[in-house]
Amino acid sequence: MDAAFTEEQDEIRRTLRELLHKRCGPDEVKAAVRAPSGHDEALWRQLAQQLGLPGLALPAVYGGVGCGPTELALACEETGRVLLPSPLIGTAALAAPLILALGTERQRAELLPAIAAGELTGTLAVPGGQLATALALTGPNDGDWAGGGRAGGIQARPYEGSWRLYGEAGQVLDGHTAGALLVAAHTGGFARSRTMLFLVRGGVAADVPGLLRIRQTAMDETRPQARIELRDVPAELLGGPDGDEAAVAAALAATGASAAAALAAEAVGAADAALARTVEYVQAREQFGRPIGSFQAVQHRLADLYVTVQAARSAAYYAAWSAGGGGAGLHRGAEPGVGALALAQALETLRAVAAEAVQLHGGIGFTWEHDAHLYFKRAACDELLLGPVHRLRARAAEEAGLFAAATREAVGA
Repeated sequence: MDAAFTEEQDEIRRTLRELLHKRCGPDEVKAAVRAPSGHDEALWRQLAQQLGLPGLALPAVYGGVGCGPTELALACEETGRVLLPSPLIGTAALAAPLILALGTERQRAELLPAIAAGELTGTLAVPGGQLATALALTGPNDGDWAGGGRAGGIQARPYEGSWRLYGEAGQVLDGHTAGALLVAAHTGGFARSRTMLFLVRGGVAADVPGLLRIRQTAMDETRPQARIELRDVPAELLGGPDGDEAAVAAALAATGASAAAALAAEAVGAADAALARTVEYVQAREQFGRPIGSFQAVQHRLADLYVTVQAARSAAYYAAWSAGGGGAGLHRGAEPGVGALALAQALETLRAVAAEAVQLHGGIGFTWEHDAHLYFKRAACDELLLGPVHRLRARAAEEAGLFAAATREAVGA
């Protein structure tokens, strides 16, 4: 394995960092989250047109850049550094890979070029707050994670050659603005119940009869979420008319591996930025006639955080490399458990760094005017959305076969 980045990868990181440094300061972030869309639409168009950010991991035949999970993770590390509010995760890490893996050629040709150009955003809607389970990050996604025909799920029934959806889903990333909703729903009745993905098109709620989008109040405003309500909403099956539940589960798991790497890199970028700001502050703040950064106890705490951030960064990079097929091509299959493990380590690292940042900033770290609380909120909300950390680690151990090995040893003894 060659751990060095290519010139192209370094250029992606450098160019994106320079642009975000100019266009995405703390004041711009706070203004963007209060916009109706929850992000700066002009900046999103610039990122799409100049850098091809939403199509970074899409093939060139669909208007993408033709890169892979590693480049997407590097980009997410830079967006995480400034806590960029954008539909990047929902569009590039969730919707686009699923459309590419499961969509028909017509669906790909209609949707992917628009996504790559930044003209269309997308997201994945999973009922019951089961996003991490659907992506096979906290448990197997071959069960009733989408409702199983019970209340609280989403049901699909055929209607005059198409489909109709009923139900609701909460905590949908950028669900209030996404133009392409990929909705996980049950169909087939009780006896032949299966979970499939359905495509709901439409830029705003008024475009689709029966579709209601409500932006939810979230502790982390930089990660907009919405509740999606579907009442007899017209939809189309993502993929062929027959539908293969096993293929859907496999595509969701593969998407989960690459999305976990991107989210882990994003958390590492946020942790690195929070640590850098804290180091800068302790060098300037004086107590007892000297900077508090000169006290050995403070230095030890910051040194431990630095080591933790570097370890999480290595895990995120490895997860991205593994999701890309270990350098042998896309979609070959990630190493089992690597994505969940890297995400767990990154989320835990961000939480630790953000907590220390708030404490070492003293009284101002608790104020709304300071930026430290933004990193703390990102850490808390990401773990609520994708964790908890112990379940991510348990799933990684299960996929790696550690529990099975322990069981065999116990039986043998």
